[in-house]
Amino acid sequence: MRQIWRMVYDILIGGGRHRTHEGGEECREKRESEKKVESCFKMPIHYPRYKKADYENMDEWKLDNLLHQYGLFFSGPLEKKRAFAITTFLWPNQL
Repeated sequence: MRQIWRMVYDILIGGGRHRTHEGGEECREKRESEKKVESCFKMPIHYPRYKKADYENMDEWKLDNLLHQYGLFFSGPLEKKRAFAITTFLWPNQL
């Protein structure tokens, strides 16, 4: 499983093209371009392991924090935000 995630990471990131030291020009350009984008998917190390019932009972601040960790921003009523998280993070057989 780890190899699959590594392969996906390499494909999405481009084989480590942006791996330069913190002060490098490439990293600086990447940081500046990230500031302009309001929402883009980020992949933290761990995928959320919540169940459907957890999302249905989750506080709004915790839900906002979870979505923000993945670079996802959703404005709207709490029920729609929960439905968005459920369809985003759960596999079809978990619904």
